[in-house]
Parts: sequence; structure tokens; C-alpha cells
Amino acid sequence: MSFVFDIAAAQQASALGKYNQAMMNRNAKVKEQEAQAIKQQTEFDIGKFDQSYQQLVGQTKVAAAVSGAERSGSVLNVLRYNAEQAETEKDVITYNSQVAQSQKMEEANFARIQGNIARQQARIAELGYYAKAGESLLRIGTAG
Repeated sequence: MSFVFDIAAAQQASALGKYNQAMMNRNAKVKEQEAQAIKQQTEFDIGKFDQSYQQLVGQTKVAAAVSGAERSGSVLNVLRYNAEQAETEKDVITYNSQVAQSQKMEEANFARIQGNIARQQARIAELGYYAKAGESLLRIGTAG
């Protein structure tokens, strides 16, 4: 009768492998959603940054106009420098976002790989139990 337990164990191993793989695939989807959220947050952050930058430009122009230096070289240099710094800051924000997104996608890929490994390990265990059940049946057949 041990072959009955071996068959049940094989079915359990199969179910467990499928469950573990499904769980890892779910984890992968969560990581992909996190990557998408990072991308959306970056778009929002850049929008807010652009808004703040435009305020700074406006304040600089008003201050220059009030002081009477609106067409001077120093005001234009300040505006040019601010524009360069703004572009650099946006590039840094974008780069950091892309790195974070890539990390989340790597985590998603790793989760899928772990799920596949768990499924393969379960299949190996399942086959082992079926082989053991087969051996038990052969022993019963040859003993009788």
C-alpha cells in the first residue's frame, strides 16, 4: 500500500511546485508594477521640477527688471547657468529613475527564474515519488 502514499506525495509535490511558481510569477508582476510606478513618479517629479524652474526664471527676470539690469550680461549668464543646471538635474533624475526601474525589472526576472526552478524541483520530486510507487508495484507483482 505504500505506492498509494507515493502517488499522493507525487501529486502534492506537483501542486506545491505549481503554487510556488504562481507565487513567484505574482511577485514578478508586482516588481514590474513597481518599475512602472517609478517611471510615473519620475514623470511627476520632472513636471514639478520644470514648474519650480519656471518660477525661478520668472523671479530672476523680475529681479533683473526691478534692478534695471534686465539686459546685462550677468543676468543672461545667470539665466544660462540656471538652464544648464536644470538640464543636468533633470538628467540625474531620469538616470536615477532608469536605474531603479532596471533593478525592479531584474528583480522581476529573478522571481520568474526562481519560480521556474521551484517548478522543476517539484517535477523532479514528483518523478521520484512515481518511480518509488512503480518499484512498490513491481515488488507486489513479483511477490505474488
